[in-house]
Order: sequence, then structure tokens, then C-alpha cells
Amino acid sequence: MPKDSAGHLLPGPVSPTRPVPARIPRPEYVGRPAPARFTGSDIYPAAKIELIREAGRIAAEAIEAVGRGIRPGVTTEELDRIGHQFLIENDAYPSTLGYRGYPKSLCSSVNEVICHGIPDTTVLENGDIVNIDITAFKNGVHGDTNVTFIVGEASEAVTLLVERTKEALARGIKAVAPGRQVNVIGRTIESYAKRFGYGVVRDFTGHGVGEAFHSGLIVPHYDSAPQYDTVMEVGMVFTIEPMLTLGSTDWDMWADDWTVTTRDKSITAQFEHTLVVTERGAEVLTLP
Repeated sequence: MPKDSAGHLLPGPVSPTRPVPARIPRPEYVGRPAPARFTGSDIYPAAKIELIREAGRIAAEAIEAVGRGIRPGVTTEELDRIGHQFLIENDAYPSTLGYRGYPKSLCSSVNEVICHGIPDTTVLENGDIVNIDITAFKNGVHGDTNVTFIVGEASEAVTLLVERTKEALARGIKAVAPGRQVNVIGRTIESYAKRFGYGVVRDFTGHGVGEAFHSGLIVPHYDSAPQYDTVMEVGMVFTIEPMLTLGSTDWDMWADDWTVTTRDKSITAQFEHTLVVTERGAEVLTLP
């Protein structure tokens, strides 16, 4: 099992890329080193929003399917198999698969992994937490969401971190309103997280999503981000995905150029939804 003597994660072997039937359309970046620069808009008409909602629903249901398989003794590789199978059975392409060379159909970030953990031979143990991040591509658009699951029973501190990270996302969504700058979202999230002394990760953010996996729009999760002053408009689609830690937000990246861990090995949790700005606030598009 790829953990060191202190119980911290180590990279495990990664299995070959899973096949996707030829009948399922691919995003434009598959087979290329990087996506094309997005030149479209983050504001979508109603018909396109409904397509994003469909992709988001499939992603959310795929996470539910993966969640049913989470238990002590299961590998993150097996969770990737479950998520991959669900997506292709619903005629959706796993957006992460082939994105800038990423080799798997979901991200599985365990314990101290902040984000972008690659499924491998890691065996989940009682008390671990694992974030499952799935994006589905269907009808030319992406729907992006993630959930942190507790494996068995975790300590009170870890359980509260997971619950409060989910609440931080909810509060960020409530801060959405047309006419406001996107940085109000981070101000709301960090003011809540600070009550408990949690670290709020700054270097990985929410983003515009829809026709592009990442459009270029940045949505910060922390306070004091005046540079992110995009004004929210009705029809704008983006993700909010706060990452909170029990310790420092300093991070390291593994040699795979994907897996990001807290430098102090503190536990970290994350939740994410894709949403659309409405006249009254926000509507979540990644619900099962």
C-alpha cells in the first residue's frame, strides 16, 4: 500500500488509460498537449445552460455511484473504474481523461492531497477522507463537480472539516448575485473558514466552465483578491470549489505534475458545484 511509515501517501502504480467507445464525442483537447485558447463567452443562453445542466447531472450521478463503492479496503483505481463506466454508459466523456495528459477519468484526492490526485493502487482505510472530482462532457459542454467522502468513521476534527467545507461552498453560492464582483465569493468563504482556524487554499480556484473545461475566468475562494473583479451577470456559468485545510496552505506537487499535497501533510477537504448566475442569485447545475 503506497503510504510511508507515518501514514502519508506515496505514489502508486497507475494502470493503463481506460478506453472510451468511438461513438462518444471527445473534447477538442483529447490527443493534444493542451486545450485550444477559449475565445467564447462565460455567459450562456437558456438552451445551452440546459445542456450544461444535463452534463452536470451525469457528473453528479457518477459521483453518487462512486460514493456507493467507497469503503475501507477499496482502491482509488477501483473508484475510477466505477466512475468511468457510469459516464460512458450515459454517453458522456470523462473530461479529465486526456486533459493536458491526465491519465484517468476522475481525480481521487486522499487525506493530505489538496486536488488532482491520480487514481492508483492506494487502498482506502477507515478514517481516511477522499475527494472525488468528476467532470462530464456531453453535447459539447462540460459539467464539473466534486464531493469529499469519509471512509468509515473519521476523527471529530476531520469530520467537522468535511462538514464545514461543504457549508463553505453553500455560503459561497449564496453570495452569488448579478452586479457583484466574483471576489465577494472568496470573501464570504474565508470569513466563514477563519472562524475555525482553517487554511483556505489560494492557488487553486473556481473557474468558468461550459463549452470549455476551464474558460479562463477565475473565481477565488479567499479574501483580499481585488484583482479578480469580473462582474457577475445573468447567464454566467462557473464553478465554486473551496479547499480548506486543518493546517497550512503551502503545497508541494508530486513528480506526476498533477498531485498537489499540503506541505505539512495536514488533512484537506473540498466540495464543488457548477452554477449559473440568475436574476435572484445562483442555480446549481450539478445536481443528481
